[in-house]
Amino acid sequence: AELVTRLQTLATRHDTHVVSFGHAGNGNLHVNLLHDPADAAQTKRAHACLDEVFATVIELGGTLSGEHGIGLAKRDWMARAFDTDTLATMRRVKVAFDPDGILNPGKVLPSENDAR
Repeated sequence: AELVTRLQTLATRHDTHVVSFGHAGNGNLHVNLLHDPADAAQTKRAHACLDEVFATVIELGGTLSGEHGIGLAKRDWMARAFDTDTLATMRRVKVAFDPDGILNPGKVLPSENDAR
C-alpha cells in the first residue's frame, strides 16, 4: 500500500501517469509510466519519475524485477540494488554460461566501472 501511495505522489510531482497492477498473492507489482515517446518533455519527465520509482522500490526493500528481467531500463540500477560481492558473483555466473559475451551483450549487469 505504501508503494502505491508513493507512486501516485511521484506521478503528480513529475506530471506523468503511473499505472500499477500485479499479483496480490506474492506482492509482485508491475509499474508502468504512461507517456508519449514522441513528446520529448513527457519522455524526460517519465524518465525522471522512473529513477525515483526505482529508488523508492529499493528504499522499501523491494526488487527491480520480480519476473520480467532487468534489460536496459533497470541495468544501471543494479549497482544500487546489489552490493559489489553479489554483482561480482552474477558476473562470474554470466561468464561461466556465456564466455564469449554473445548472449544479450550489455544487458542485465552494469559495467564494472559504474559507481555505486
